Parts: sequence; C-alpha cells; structure tokens
Amino acid sequence: MASFSVKFSATCSLTNSKRFSKLHVTPPQTVAVEVGAERLEPRVEERDGYWVLKENFRQGINPTEKAKIEKEPMKLFIENGIEHLANISLEEIEKSKLAKDDIDVRLKWLGFFHRRKHQYGRFMMRLKLPNGVTTSAQTRYLASVIRKYGKDGCADVTTRQNWQIRGVVLSDVPEILKGLDEVGLTSLQSGMDNVRNPVGNPLAGIDPQEIVDTRPYTNLLSQYVTANFRGNLAVTNLPRKWNVCVIGSHDLYEHPHINDLAYMPATRDGRFGFNLLVGGFFSPKRCAEAIPLDAWVPADDIVPVCKAILEAYRDLGTRGNRQKTRMMWLIDELGVEGFRAEVVKRMPQKKLERESAEDLVQKQWERREYLGVNPQKQEGYRFVGLHIPVGRVQADDMDELARLAEEYGSGELRLTVEQNIIIPNIENSKIDALLNEPLLKNRFLPDPPILMRNLVACTGNQFCGQAIIETKARSMKITEEVQWLVSVTQPVRMHWTGCPNSCGQVQVADIGFMGCLTRKEGKTVEGADVFLGGRIGSDSHLGDIYKKSVPCEDLVPIIVDLLVNNFGAVQREREEAED
Repeated sequence: MASFSVKFSATCSLTNSKRFSKLHVTPPQTVAVEVGAERLEPRVEERDGYWVLKENFRQGINPTEKAKIEKEPMKLFIENGIEHLANISLEEIEKSKLAKDDIDVRLKWLGFFHRRKHQYGRFMMRLKLPNGVTTSAQTRYLASVIRKYGKDGCADVTTRQNWQIRGVVLSDVPEILKGLDEVGLTSLQSGMDNVRNPVGNPLAGIDPQEIVDTRPYTNLLSQYVTANFRGNLAVTNLPRKWNVCVIGSHDLYEHPHINDLAYMPATRDGRFGFNLLVGGFFSPKRCAEAIPLDAWVPADDIVPVCKAILEAYRDLGTRGNRQKTRMMWLIDELGVEGFRAEVVKRMPQKKLERESAEDLVQKQWERREYLGVNPQKQEGYRFVGLHIPVGRVQADDMDELARLAEEYGSGELRLTVEQNIIIPNIENSKIDALLNEPLLKNRFLPDPPILMRNLVACTGNQFCGQAIIETKARSMKITEEVQWLVSVTQPVRMHWTGCPNSCGQVQVADIGFMGCLTRKEGKTVEGADVFLGGRIGSDSHLGDIYKKSVPCEDLVPIIVDLLVNNFGAVQREREEAED
C-alpha cells in the first residue's frame, strides 16, 4: 500500500456549552495516510454515453444516488424527456414514484426546483451566469417569464452571482428552455450533483486595479461544464455539488476560501497562470476552508485541470451519507498528495507543476466598496453599484434595470455575490441623469444605509422547503430596527440563512444568523444561532457561534450589543446626549 503525507483541512464542528457554543476551526496538521490500490478503483463507468455508478459500489448509497440509478436525470434534456413530462398533469405525476422523483429530484439537473412544501406545483429556475454578467435582452426575457405568474413570480440575485426565477409551472418549462437558448442563457446543470455557476470578479475588465479579467476564464469553465449548452455528461454524475471561482482582484470578491476549486493568479518565469486552492465548502455537519493543492497551472490549462479534478472527484468520491460526500472528504481520505496524484493521472500530459511562489494577490489589502459611483479603467467611464435589498426583484424592476443599462451604459448588468447589481460602462456625462432616475432614488440606492449595504439573506421559508425560518423580510425589518437604535460608522456584513445548509454564508459574515426552532415561554418559535467574526479577503476565516437558539423576536438587543462592543457603534440615546 502507498503511504502519503497529508495536511488536513481546517474544519469546523459544534460543541455544546450551557453558556457559550463555539465553531472550532482546526489548523492544518500533517499525518500519514495509507490508501490501498483498491480504494483508487473508479466507482463509475460510462454506459451508452452516461456515467453510472458500478454495481459493486451501490451498497449503502443515499436516496439521491438511487434516483440517479433508477433513471438518468440528464435524459430529461438529452433525450427530450421534459416534453413528455411537461404534458402530464400533477395529479397523474403523483401516482407514480418515478414521475414524482422526476419533478422533485431529476429536474434539478435542468435547473428547475419543485417548491413542493411551500409552493406546490411551482418551480424555481436557476441559471448559469458565468461571472454574473448578463445583458438587457436577457434580463427582459427573464422579466417576461416571471410577469405571467403574477404574485407567485419574482427573481432573486444569489450569493453565486446568479439569477433564480420563481413561480414557474411545469407545462411552461420546454418553452422557457427554448427562450433561454434564444437569448444566450441556460439553466442546465445548475442544481444537485453538478458544477455550480462559475464566480469571478464583478468588476472584471473595468477595474483599474484588477489583476486579470476573469470573464474569459469563467466563460471557458461554463462552456466546458455544459458543453456549450448541450450538456456535458462526463460531469453530471458527481457525488455532490461543486463550486468554482476565478480570482481577478486583490479584494477577493469571489470568496475563494469557500469554493471547491479556486484559481489564484500567480506567475512563473514570466508566464501567467494560477495557483490552486481546493475543498472549501459549507454543510450542516461540517465547514472547511479551501487549502492549497500545491499546484500551479498556466492560464491555458484552466479547463484541463478543472476536468482532471472533477474526474478524480467523480471517480473516487463516496456516495453514502450526503453530509460526507463533498470533495474535501475525499481529500481528507486520500491526503492532499494522494488526491493531487489522482489529479495528475487525469491531466493530458500526466504532469502538474508545483505551486508558484510568485503569488499576484496582495496579502495586505483593504477590500474596496463597489456600491455607488466609481471610476473605470477606461478613461471617461464609470460604473455604478446598486444595492438590491436582500437580492429580491420583481418583473418591473428587471425591465427598468434593463432600460437603464441600455440608456446609460452598454446594455450590460453585473450581479455580485452580495446580491447586488452593477451597471458598467457609463459615460461621465450621463452619471447625474442616471442618479436622478426614480429607481435609484426610491428602490435600488447607490448609497444605502450602512447596515443595509452588506445585508445578505437566503430565500428563507417563503419559498424554500429546507429553510426553518423566514429570512428576507425579517432581516430587513430587524436591520431597520437596529438602525434606529445605534449609529454605525464602519461597514458591518450581516448574513441570514434559513437553515444549516448556509446558502446565506453566515460563517463568512461579521455577524451571521442561522435559522432554527427554539422555545420561548413554553412555545416553539422561530429563532437563530448567532455567528460572530467571519472574515473575507486576504485574512479570511470562518466565524464562531456566539449564541445559540435565540428567538428571532429577541435578536435586536443582541445585535445592538454586538455592534457597540465589537464594531464601534454608539447607541443613539448616548449620541444625542453627547450632542
């Protein structure tokens, strides 16, 4: 058996205490890992164009894997099974387990998520929007989709620079897919055990201080993953979801430490390329920050190395407990060097250079704000960052954003991981007129209140069946109440997530709120575990649990105390007395 030396990733685990619970982050440590040759046998094989789990690895697999074996999800797209499914009534679908799994599980491979629990018969549609870049024409099309659904239709900017469209009905899905293709969009492979939206610098190509324009690279990755909207069957049967980002600025807007693969700009002997971080993720049972793979690739190899890493994960990842199937679990099992060796086997030339010491990302860098009016690298042009409260927009909002992008810019919009939107390429002479537009005066402010500007919230239980609490409206209401009570002079990032899956990324927030149920006065009420101290940027690290199971109605005074004691806030009564 081979023996490898491995650095384990930083992991987090919850420990109980009557007074205080903390999210422990374990520093990397070196231990020996022995892996037998039998463990390195690929667990999947290609059959009739699809990748299938081998029979001898099917014992103890989870229900999602069983659903994939029972019927290949991508057949709904590749073999146009969606046309037949869309013509079946929900009543008929409910009579068949196979059909029920089609709408509840397999349609997620096409980007459609049935909201069985809170919006029965309605679907959320998630797109692929590499680097968060979209056009006015695309935005208008999406607005037309949600408008027909009335109060059930809306859209959200997500924490992966993406759109999620709500209210869709099954019978409309084939037509929507055609419409997406006509405007250059796809929802393919945006859910379940697939590669999620490639994230890049929201200021790519316009940032005066950028390291590299990330758009060509995120586009290449998206084109590879979806085979140019045709479906890449080689990477549609992963053990779990998989996130990727390309870093383009010193600000690390892309959050590399929480991605399965992060490309970090670095040079070697005059060649531009990327060092690689791997394994970052959140889950209810474990969190892990990405760690170095000790690898550098030239820029031309960004897709080959992505392919090799994905194939290693696809071939060797376990498929039992869904809480233990993210890629970092495989890295832990094989060791960093063992996992790296499997990646090397799958590289075209069977080679992978070691990490470069010529890292281009500055270690000490104060993260810049992008909201408001900012200069571009192109002389005479500016971009305007707009605050989209917790990312929620309506059809009329989208139409108006499309109009503003065309009238004042180049017909382009940029979505950010903080759920905001940037309008780029605005001539200096047009800035004043744009700032006087009613949408920017009344809805999407370029200069929002300081506590609102970095507020992030997941979907919550308004639509999401996994969410334990309502998040979007509650986060806005509580933040408004806090603003009346304290004066804050520095930005504070507050994130809300409705459940331990942490789509709202509370672990990277200054103050985070993770939904739970708790007890108050003998009754079960919606509550939150409060996180403190997450960091993003060059000194990124995950936050700690500050207080568990706080009833939501009791959060305001706790937030006030945290802001006063940790972020220099002043209570307004005291502020007025000093005046």
